[in-house]
Amino acid sequence: MANKRTFKKYISAVGASICDEMMITYYNVDGANKEEIADAIEKVLLAITNAKNNANLYFDRGPKGYDNLKDYSKAKEAFFKALFDKIVNSFTKEIDSAIKQFNAAIPAEVKASNKNCIA
Repeated sequence: MANKRTFKKYISAVGASICDEMMITYYNVDGANKEEIADAIEKVLLAITNAKNNANLYFDRGPKGYDNLKDYSKAKEAFFKALFDKIVNSFTKEIDSAIKQFNAAIPAEVKASNKNCIA
């Protein structure tokens, strides 16, 4: 990601899109397990919050802690790359879990009709 602001906007957009689709199903699909869908939406919202909060970390060492500015820049870049990789992996796992729960809450006949539309 380019920076924290862009990263947070990305996380918010992805999460909002997923929640939007889940809510459409919640209100428009007869026979869907609404409690499970609501729980899946909560999981997505929690994943968004966790990812955005975890992105608020700062590199705790200043340039004076390094021999030169180049070493400082490399260390800072490596820190943020590792941080954002970890956050994205965690976010992805949480979202995958919520989507699995959501898919389990959809009736089998709706899933079958959706497969027929795609094929």
